[in-house]
Amino acid sequence: MLNKYARAFFTRVLTPFAALLIRLGVSPDAVTLVGTGGVVAGALVFYPLGEFFWGTVVITLFVFSDLVDGNMARQLGRSSRWGAFLDSTLDRVADSAIFGGLALWYAGRGDSLLLCAMAIFCLASGQVVSYTKARGEAIGLPVNVNGLVERAERLVITLVACGLSGLHAFGVPGVEILLPIALWLVAVGSAVTLGQRVVTVRRESAEADAMAQGGTGA
Repeated sequence: MLNKYARAFFTRVLTPFAALLIRLGVSPDAVTLVGTGGVVAGALVFYPLGEFFWGTVVITLFVFSDLVDGNMARQLGRSSRWGAFLDSTLDRVADSAIFGGLALWYAGRGDSLLLCAMAIFCLASGQVVSYTKARGEAIGLPVNVNGLVERAERLVITLVACGLSGLHAFGVPGVEILLPIALWLVAVGSAVTLGQRVVTVRRESAEADAMAQGGTGA
């Protein structure tokens, strides 16, 4: 849901910026690489130190590259399999850095093995959720389901909670509880989404096999 409407809104907002980059001779692949590098740096430098507010500011600035590069490719008429592959692959790298940075915090100064485990679960389940759809499509199935928590929802819930939790360093009381709540929400939502996609792939594969057998029998 967020992925559908947020992308449409920010695509319109960022179109002039994408056009400017094109005029400056910047390639969509360069934007993808720089954006991912910024997210990784923001997550792995700031989050393990407990600097959630500034880490989230840096990450959020670079997250928008995910929309800018696609916008540039469309304006240039250069949408390609390579660009889609690079974008999707580096999305997984960025997501891993965000939850990996949180896991490092909770394994160290955050002093909570439970929340460290939750961050690792969010990291792993997010990767598997993406893999199930990609693998289902690779074997010729439509995988007509998005699920409860897609990548956009995972990022918004986590980054908003991280940013607000970081306000604790500025004297705002009680906000530090938001990040643990967000991790639990993302973990449960990812597990539900994984179940939804697995069930969908199972149903669609059974239907496809039945049609294939029927066609062979005819």
